[in-house]
Order: sequence, then structure tokens, then C-alpha cells
Amino acid sequence: MPTRSTQGPVGSGVPPVRRHRRAPIWPLEFYASAIGKKAVMAATGIVIMGFVLTHMLGNLKIFQGREGDGTHHLDTYGEYLREILVPIFPHTGFLWVLRAGLIVAFALHIHAAASLTIINRRARPVGYKGGRRYMAGNYPARAMRVTGVLFGLFIIFHLFDLTWGPANGDFERGAAYNNLTGSLERWWAALIYVVAMLLLALHLYHGAWSFFQSLGWNNPRFNAWRRMFAVGFTVLVVGGNLAILSAIMLDQV
Repeated sequence: MPTRSTQGPVGSGVPPVRRHRRAPIWPLEFYASAIGKKAVMAATGIVIMGFVLTHMLGNLKIFQGREGDGTHHLDTYGEYLREILVPIFPHTGFLWVLRAGLIVAFALHIHAAASLTIINRRARPVGYKGGRRYMAGNYPARAMRVTGVLFGLFIIFHLFDLTWGPANGDFERGAAYNNLTGSLERWWAALIYVVAMLLLALHLYHGAWSFFQSLGWNNPRFNAWRRMFAVGFTVLVVGGNLAILSAIMLDQV
């Protein structure tokens, strides 16, 4: 079958037809590389770490008890979140902006992790003979994909339980204290939250340790400080959440 020539006859003086490619969009071009994906994983990881820390600190208000009018401090805090930047934003408007940002961060974090896994597998299409030995690795590092997927499933349950309500028979919109205590007084729900905190501990520890390396801040002189930060941050977040869980189960709040 004859094909259309992309250049004129020889000696005709007609310049060849050149197909112009669109100029690449720099952020997309950067993200297409392995380095870009690692940087996005680190940046979104920082956002997620900031969220789990502030979420835990906010929930610690359950220990403050009730105000003079009988309103629980946790309910007051929940209403404050819905009133941020009102009337510039409508009621709960800015809260939804924050939620949208978190959704984007989670989506990019998951996509970057999955893409890097695919890149690594393509780079080594043949598996390790005799099995792989993790000389330098550790269990949290090897479990990142599994803990990430399982914790993602927990987040879905958490939203249905304490944000939207279908998984919580006593759910009442705006009643943060009653919703939280009503949920965790169910033994099976409390067990789900305990397991989720163990998964979060593994994921947070390795994430807090490795995001320095993903950003290129890796030096043997600082590794001890990196490990201390990873352990301290994980203990702070997971310990705070487990303290809340234990207090509710023991009817101490």
C-alpha cells in the first residue's frame, strides 16, 4: 500500500514536513520520572503525617470533659472546624476544601507508590534466584504496600463510621463525642481500630524514616536523628490514638 511521503521530491526545494510535538508540561514531565514520583510521595507523605498528627491532637479534647453548659469540648472543636472562615466560606465550606486537598494527597501518594512498584518490577523482570534476602531492609519497609492498602480500607470504614454514619447505628450529625464513644464501645469496632493503629505504626515509622531519603537528605551522620524522629513521631500519634481508645473502652471519659 503506498504511503504518503513526509518530504517533497528530491531537488524540488520543498522542505520536509515536520510534525511538531507539544511542549511538555514541566510538572507532568517531572512526575513521569522515578525521581518525581519519589518527591511526590515524600511531599504527600508530609501532608498525610501532618493530618494524622492534628487529627489525633484534636481528638485528645475528649479528655477535657464538658463545658459549663453541658456541651462536650470535642463537640465544640468539631463545630469550630465546620465554622472556619465563615462567612467567607459557607458552613463546612473550608472543611471540604481541606478534605479535597487530603483526597488529592492520598490519591497522588497511592498512585506514586503503585507506579514506583511497577517501575521496579520492570527494571528486574526476572525474580531473585533462590529467594530474596533483605540484608539492608526491615519489616516495616517490606510491609509498606500491604499496610498502606489495609489502612486505606480502614479509612473507608472510618468515614462510614464517624463521618457519614451508615456504619454507626447511634450516629448523630455534629455529635462528635457521642459518635466516637458509641462506636468504640462496640468490641468489634474497637478491635478494628486497634489493628488499624498497628498498621498505622508500621506505615508511619517507615514513612517518617524514608521521606528524608526521598528528598535527597540522606547522610549517615544524621541517620540516628532520622530514626529517633521516626520512632518519636510514631509513638506520639499512635500512642495518643490508643490512649483515646483505651479511655473510652474503660469508660474513663
